[in-house]
Amino acid sequence: MRVQPSLELVGNHEQPGRSMLNTDLSRRAFLATSAAVIASGYSNLLNANEGNPSTSWPSFRNGNQLRGITTSALPDKLEVLWKEPLKDGMTSTAAIVGSHVIAGSLGGELICFERLTGKRVWTYLSAERKKPDDFIPGFGSSPTVTNKQVFIGDEDGKFHAVDRSTGKRAWLFETGAEIIASAAIVGDNVIFGSYDSTLYCLRMEDGKRVWEFRTQDRINGSPAIAGGLTFVTGCDQHLRAIDIKTGKEKFDLPLNQFMISSPAVLDSMLYVGTHESEVLAIDITKPDIVWRFQEKGKEQPYHSSAAVTNDLVIIGGQDKLLHALDRKTGKQVWSYAANGQINSSPVVVGKRIFFGSNDGHLYEVGIDDGKQRWKQKLGRQVSSSPAVGEGCLVIGAEGTEGSIYCFGTKK
Repeated sequence: MRVQPSLELVGNHEQPGRSMLNTDLSRRAFLATSAAVIASGYSNLLNANEGNPSTSWPSFRNGNQLRGITTSALPDKLEVLWKEPLKDGMTSTAAIVGSHVIAGSLGGELICFERLTGKRVWTYLSAERKKPDDFIPGFGSSPTVTNKQVFIGDEDGKFHAVDRSTGKRAWLFETGAEIIASAAIVGDNVIFGSYDSTLYCLRMEDGKRVWEFRTQDRINGSPAIAGGLTFVTGCDQHLRAIDIKTGKEKFDLPLNQFMISSPAVLDSMLYVGTHESEVLAIDITKPDIVWRFQEKGKEQPYHSSAAVTNDLVIIGGQDKLLHALDRKTGKQVWSYAANGQINSSPVVVGKRIFFGSNDGHLYEVGIDDGKQRWKQKLGRQVSSSPAVGEGCLVIGAEGTEGSIYCFGTKK
C-alpha cells in the first residue's frame, strides 16, 4: 500500500505536511534526555567478563543512534583469519562480543563462532528441521546481543530471544509478517519493527508486550533511539517519533518518500537515505528538513544506512557510489566509485571506511579523500554490512555458496 502524504504550500516551496508536532522539544532538553537513554541502554549490553563495550560490536550499527562507528582498532594490513560457509548466505550484520562472533544466515541458522578460529560454539535454528534440506525461515535482520541474550527476527515474522551462553531459546514472540529490522535495547526493554506495519516494545526478560504502535505500511529500518524517543521509517513514507516509555506518537513528519535504510542520529539531527534517490538531514527538535542531497541526473535509491561522524554523512547508493557529504550543508565532499551497487552500510574505523558492494568486493577507503586503500574479493554479492570489534572485521556474502569472513591479523 502506497500512502500519499498531504502537502502544504509554504512560501514558494511545496513541503510535506506535518501532524501532531511537539514544539517543546528544545535542543538542550533533547540532548540531556538522549544521554540518559544511551546510558540506560548500555547497562544491559555487555559485562566485564564478555568483552569491553567500547571495543565490541553488539548490534547492527553499534549503538542505538545507528551511527556505524567503532572504537575498536584494526591492523593496518587485514588478513583472512577464517572463512566459514553459511547456508544460503548472509545479508545482515554480525555481532562481535568478547571472544565470540554471532551471525544469522538466510538459511535460518543463528550461529555463535569462536572469534579467533571460526569454530562453531552453538547453532540455533529458526524452526525445527525434520530433514537436513527442509526449508526454515531465514534471518534477514541482524542480531542484537546483551550480556545474557541474543535477539533476532526472521522472515516468518517471529522474534527470537536466545540464551547467549547456550544457544537455547529463551522465548518467542510472533508478529504478523517478516522482520528485517534489527532490535534496539532500552533499559529492560527491546524495540523492533515488523512488516506487519507495527513497532513493538517487549520486556527482555520474558517477551511480554509493553506497548505497540501501528504505522501505515511495512517497517524496514531499525529504530534509532535518542532524546527519550525512537525514530522509525519505512514504506508509509513518514518519519515518526515515538515515546519509548509510553509508545505514544510525539510527531509525524510525512516525507513523501519510501525508506528502506535505517536512520542515524547525532545531536539533534537525523540522517536517512530514501528509495527516491535523496539523502535527508532532519532537525528532530522542530521537526523539519534542513538539507537534501541528490546526485544530479541520477535517480538511484539509497538502501544503505549512513555512517555519521562529527563532520561527514557517509552513505552508499545504487548508483555504485559511496558518497561523503558535509554534515552541516549536505554538499558532497567526495565520492568513490565501486563496480556494483552499494547496499552495504559503511563503517568508520578511525580514518578508514569499510563497506561491501554487489560487485562481490569488500572495500577500504580513506575518510579524508575517499581514495581506495584496499579491497578483497569475497566471490558473491555483498549487501551485508561490516561489523568491527575486538580488533576484527566480520562480513558475509550472499548466495547458495555464501560465507562469513573474519579479517584481522595473524599472530
